[in-house]
Amino acid sequence: MTDLLLLHTSPVHVPVFEALRDRNHPGAVLRHLVVPELLDRARAEGPESVAPALRGLLLAEAAPPGTPGPPGTPVLVTCSTIGAIAESLAPALGAPVLRVDRPMAAAAVRAGTRIAVLAALGSTLAPTGQLLAEEAAGRPVSIRTHLVAGAWERFEAGDTAGYLARVADAADSVTGADVIVLAQASMAGAAGLVTSPVPVLSSPAPGLAAGLALRSAA
Repeated sequence: MTDLLLLHTSPVHVPVFEALRDRNHPGAVLRHLVVPELLDRARAEGPESVAPALRGLLLAEAAPPGTPGPPGTPVLVTCSTIGAIAESLAPALGAPVLRVDRPMAAAAVRAGTRIAVLAALGSTLAPTGQLLAEEAAGRPVSIRTHLVAGAWERFEAGDTAGYLARVADAADSVTGADVIVLAQASMAGAAGLVTSPVPVLSSPAPGLAAGLALRSAA
């Protein structure tokens, strides 16, 4: 029985979440769905453009016919660009849907009022800023966004080390912040490279824990 369905827009996330499962949640059963074209379309036409395709995909995959287990398998969406759209589909799916960066955002607004957001994709900045404001629930927060120049090109070229190094350098250059948010799940490995004393938050570990808790709460 699947405990959690993970929707990714890049295959690089699969081993990351498998490793987190093995380390922190042994025995949990994850099922991975990788659909890169969702991000491609969201970048070209806006996140709202993927809603119909995403709804059909998740309706089919959260409880496909002939598979064991009850309907309504929780879904964790690891792409920050389409996370809000995916969460909005939960009522239609009859299953919990969580964007992977929501627990991270909640932790960020608890950490301080001056939040720096780093992203490698411009399409991620607005959704992440909106999420942080939502989690702040009316409390005053200052959100500064930073697009890490050249990082995404390295990611697309398969240069993971170069990608993470650029993200870490950008984090080390941040000033006047109480906390730094790494907006994309693919950035998580950069947290360990940052030398700044400012806390750096990433989404995969807290997101997976929260996603698996949805099954327990169901």
